[in-house]
Amino acid sequence: MKVTSAMTFNEYWRHPTFQLKRPDLRSSLKYAFGDNIYRRDSTNRWRQLDSHHSHVDGRPNVNNIRRDTQADRVLISTEYRYWGGAGPKIPSRFREFDGYDIVAGRNYKSRFPKALVRSFVEWITTEFPNTGYLGEPGDW
Repeated sequence: MKVTSAMTFNEYWRHPTFQLKRPDLRSSLKYAFGDNIYRRDSTNRWRQLDSHHSHVDGRPNVNNIRRDTQADRVLISTEYRYWGGAGPKIPSRFREFDGYDIVAGRNYKSRFPKALVRSFVEWITTEFPNTGYLGEPGDW
């Protein structure tokens, strides 16, 4: 994912483009997993929609709220590749670069060397020119 913009959770909540990203638990599995689930109310408290991040009975999950809203920032991308459960094998040269592994996982703060980033971006855009939704999640 190449970050093309960022906004607060409330901006994301209100933005017309992302209204469809609110989960609909009565629809398909794809729509049940929407990610537009957080906003601040008029008292500045976090609110969480009934979603895969809340408790099974729909009550807000404060642990998820605390973790997911550590920064009031939603990263937006118009250039991404989502393979779901069938992503490509990342070559070892990106996994063993001066002690860095580009496959860092969730919540990682990127401090990768510029040379590693440039090389990885060149590889991914050359090998996989198609962008967007390329495969279903592995657990569907």
